[in-house]
Amino acid sequence: MLLIAGLGNPGSQYAANRHNIGFMAADEIHRRHSFSPWTKKFQSLIADGTIDGEKTILIKPQTFMNLSGQAVGEAMRFYKLALHDLVVIYDELDLAPGKVRVKTGGGSGGHNGIKSIDAHCGKDYRRVRIGIGHPGVKEMVTNHVLGNFAKSDNEWLQPLFDAIAANAGLLAKKDDAGFMNRVSLAVGTGSKFDREKAEKPISKSTGQSHIRQARSQKPAIAIPKSGPMAEMLNKLFGKKE
Repeated sequence: MLLIAGLGNPGSQYAANRHNIGFMAADEIHRRHSFSPWTKKFQSLIADGTIDGEKTILIKPQTFMNLSGQAVGEAMRFYKLALHDLVVIYDELDLAPGKVRVKTGGGSGGHNGIKSIDAHCGKDYRRVRIGIGHPGVKEMVTNHVLGNFAKSDNEWLQPLFDAIAANAGLLAKKDDAGFMNRVSLAVGTGSKFDREKAEKPISKSTGQSHIRQARSQKPAIAIPKSGPMAEMLNKLFGKKE
């Protein structure tokens, strides 16, 4: 059995925050793979399903980010899972927007949700880190992380969620390198991606996202005009005129 935890903060006021990208990714996996409806358990919203033949539990802790480990640990103990059965999806300041990296174990990088899971569960689980870029100044980090995505970020968010959900089977098979490669190709953050430009703060004069400043080519995957994911993105960003 696999347990996939997407991290974020509960409540509509946080729904569009960069810090909630783990929740957003979990929602798309839930939709794409036809999981059961979300129910409340383990201080979380949970759903069960199958990804490429692997029994999987999705969990979105509702404890607030800093206490994520309480919820994840409770679920791990209930299902009698080992650390290698756990995958955690969360935001990463030190990666360019849209870039995804998977690693097992390591430090928290200052992420309070990961600190909590490390404390309650141990460190040797797989971590799917999704880049949200760094504002460039330490004093701006909190506002950046707890700030909403710009409307222009929609051009890479939807392809990112599509790619993560479509290739979740590679995570189930523990093919982390294959997963990262597929997501990079889909989002356009491969070796030719200009990281330095991508990590610049949003320009106040243009309102462009980090990733748009770095490249002008749009993702190959079309943003849906209808369906659950389209409704979620319209709610987060507002409909384009």
